[in-house]
Amino acid sequence: MERYRTRSVRHPQVPAQAARRPRPPVPAPARRMPRPRLTGLGGGLFACVAMLLVAGIAWLLFDSSLFVYGLLFLPVAAATALWVRPADLITAPVCVPIAFAAGVWPVSGGSGGFGGELMGVVSALSLHAGWLYAGTLVAGLIALARRAALSGRRRAAAARRGSSSAAC
Repeated sequence: MERYRTRSVRHPQVPAQAARRPRPPVPAPARRMPRPRLTGLGGGLFACVAMLLVAGIAWLLFDSSLFVYGLLFLPVAAATALWVRPADLITAPVCVPIAFAAGVWPVSGGSGGFGGELMGVVSALSLHAGWLYAGTLVAGLIALARRAALSGRRRAAAARRGSSSAAC
């Protein structure tokens, strides 16, 4: 049986100098946000832990300011919606308000036992519902935009596959 060998000669259409010329270095990509893929449960845990940290910071540095707590809730809601897996996008607008409620306890201002603490939490939630709605809206809009982009990419890929199979 005859052995097949590859040619050691360059292809006649490619000049020898072009084949030997080193490629220019690829510039390093710009520093980006990390892209973790959190499950629905992981997104909820991330949001709860982040809001407890935010509440601790607001309690220590800003004298339990619910304004600061609500203001810092918005980036936590956005990060949760950005970092959740595409399969679990529906969980982002659900777990973000739960995280707001879970983290509001240190800054609620309740006093005098369990009943006083509970009344402080309920009062804080009712008086600062605007922040809660805004963060939920942010998470919902980001999840909706990500879902629309994902659907658009899938449709484009299906259209490319359909047109390439029709061309064959």
